[in-house]
Amino acid sequence: MTTTTIREATIEADQTVPAIHITRDFRATPAQLFRAHTDKDLFTRWVGPNGMATEVLRWDPRNGGEWRYVARRDGEEYTFRGCFHTVREDTIVQTFTFEGMPDAVALETLTFVDLGGGYTRLHAMSLCDSFEGRDAWLASGMEVGVNEGYAKLDRLLADEATEDGTDES
Repeated sequence: MTTTTIREATIEADQTVPAIHITRDFRATPAQLFRAHTDKDLFTRWVGPNGMATEVLRWDPRNGGEWRYVARRDGEEYTFRGCFHTVREDTIVQTFTFEGMPDAVALETLTFVDLGGGYTRLHAMSLCDSFEGRDAWLASGMEVGVNEGYAKLDRLLADEATEDGTDES
């Protein structure tokens, strides 16, 4: 039986620019986290809050590629889209737009830092178009989707380690 410790992400508002910083450590390699963010089938299994079903409409994780997906729950739909600007094993830079607020575009930078010992730190920085936009995101309950999604990712990574025989717990 695999025991997974669920850790919450640190979510901080930058005081000098309209940005949100999210930091979370995972028991995974940078390559595993990169794959979780670029493999559309894996991505749909963990992104967002519990009970949300995600359907990828467009997915081209390469420099200059684009993405679009819809998340559904209880008859409600939330559609998101963006462009991949940089896709490397240690960094993903992309735009992020919730289509319910199409004028609010964020520039996101995700980095995967190898901490050694089978752990990787994910740092995400979302540069919003205004302090008001940033504060609206923070007030939206986004931390629930972030933390529940990352908890699902923890379970997927633990299951993958067990299937590969690499889990020593």
